[in-house]
Amino acid sequence: MDDFLMTLFSEQKQMEAIKKTNDYTCKFGLTLTDSDIKELMVQRKECLARQQRVEFGSTIIEKLIFAFCDSDFIEQENFAETIAALQNIFYIYKNESMDELKDDELIDLMRKAFDGECQGSLEYLEETYLDQTARMVRAKTRKFIGRYPKDDDEI
Repeated sequence: MDDFLMTLFSEQKQMEAIKKTNDYTCKFGLTLTDSDIKELMVQRKECLARQQRVEFGSTIIEKLIFAFCDSDFIEQENFAETIAALQNIFYIYKNESMDELKDDELIDLMRKAFDGECQGSLEYLEETYLDQTARMVRAKTRKFIGRYPKDDDEI
């Protein structure tokens, strides 16, 4: 198959996988329409390009849907928009944490903060909580250019 057909087939499989999340999220009164899913896929592509990232296999969208669908701060009216914003935040802080956090660790941090300290505020989650978390993660890694070894650090 040529590259175009492979890409089209892959995108269709990803869309079907996201649509299947409705089987679970409907328990919480949340579903994504076909147009919601298409828009999430477009935004995914834009996020990946903007953050200079690639993604193989299943999408982060599915993980975010499963992780956040039972939050008290998400309703049907804001479900698709919230998942889109969370997706963008995820990719930003994946970069900001220098990939030191595994996907599931970052999503878990995001969910706990979203329901806890952030009280459903995406702005607070992104601009305060995750910014502070990323700074702490960077301070603990040798990958960060701004970190200088201390005398007791191993070389």
